[in-house]
Amino acid sequence: MIFIDTSAFFAILDSADAHHARAARFWRQCVSEGTPLMTSNYVLLESAALLQHRSGMLPLSALRDGVLPLVKTIFVSEDEHEKAMSALLLAARRKLSLVDCSSFEIMRRHHIQHVFAFDAHFAEQGFLCVPKKS
Repeated sequence: MIFIDTSAFFAILDSADAHHARAARFWRQCVSEGTPLMTSNYVLLESAALLQHRSGMLPLSALRDGVLPLVKTIFVSEDEHEKAMSALLLAARRKLSLVDCSSFEIMRRHHIQHVFAFDAHFAEQGFLCVPKKS
């Protein structure tokens, strides 16, 4: 199982992103190998807002129609939300987000070690970011 972060969704769908080629290659590999993929509703909300703002409606449509049918979406529970908010406030770091902290909670609950992400916060939390830098 691999958890997908906003940074990966954006890199897959925006050809101008610095990680696009690597992300698209890894995405195709995951799909062709049938790798189980998961994300959260918070990540989807953040991804939709980012894609719409930076890239427009076509990439947002591609997310909904071409990417999300292949990804299981977990909804953040009230308990996970509270734990994530507490972790965020305890960390007191402006660049760490509630979405990231909720992702950490979900990954821990589901015993997921690998994350498709280009966000260093996941590695700081002990998760294994894929794809590896080449």
